[in-house]
Amino acid sequence: PAPRKAAVQPPVPPPPPPDPPYVAAAKGRAKIPFWAMAALSIMPVWMFMYVRALTEPPDVIAGPLGVGAETYGSCSSCHGATGDGGVGRQFSDGEVLLTFPHIEDQLRYVYFGTVGYNLAGVEIYGNPERPGGAYAVGSFGGNMPAQGGDLTDDEILGVVCHERYTLGGADPASDEYITEFENWCTEDSPIFAALEEGVALADVHDEGLVDADGEPIAIIPIGDEPVAGSPPGPPAG
Repeated sequence: PAPRKAAVQPPVPPPPPPDPPYVAAAKGRAKIPFWAMAALSIMPVWMFMYVRALTEPPDVIAGPLGVGAETYGSCSSCHGATGDGGVGRQFSDGEVLLTFPHIEDQLRYVYFGTVGYNLAGVEIYGNPERPGGAYAVGSFGGNMPAQGGDLTDDEILGVVCHERYTLGGADPASDEYITEFENWCTEDSPIFAALEEGVALADVHDEGLVDADGEPIAIIPIGDEPVAGSPPGPPAG
């Protein structure tokens, strides 16, 4: 038989061109292990939880002052966010305290508003001995909307406490205001608690409420109709 022909060998392909330097450098870098990639993927979540754990929660004000701070938003358009006044009277720098040395007179005016006082024929709603002259109803040019019915009685107390202590600058630790603050505006205020339970502002003076020492709380009757404001000092009678 004829001898077999040798198999034809296919041509050897040329070697691939060398990688460019930047590709070779990338291939030579150490690779990040899979477990490390998994850890890195949850790093943002861990950082969020860590920062949140270190961040102190904001102080939450409870009681009348907390309620008042929330409720005052509806009053700020006239009286200003910080009580500096505008369309409505100024509260800040003690102005509200000069007008209402007794919190009961302020509560009554906020409850009935300008229209209520005009209908009742009451001219002076606050301190008749106010330095610079007593404020007459409507003397500022605008109407004070009646809040009774729009706000609950405990909300009205809250906003008045906010206006007197947060905006007006009354010092709750001073001899002048400590009793008022403890009875009306603290978290443990017995008057605020009574209003939350449904007692009306008009009747709260008849509830026989006592202070933290068990002593009867003297309350100027707010009543169910406007009356003239009272001067500083102990209430008459």
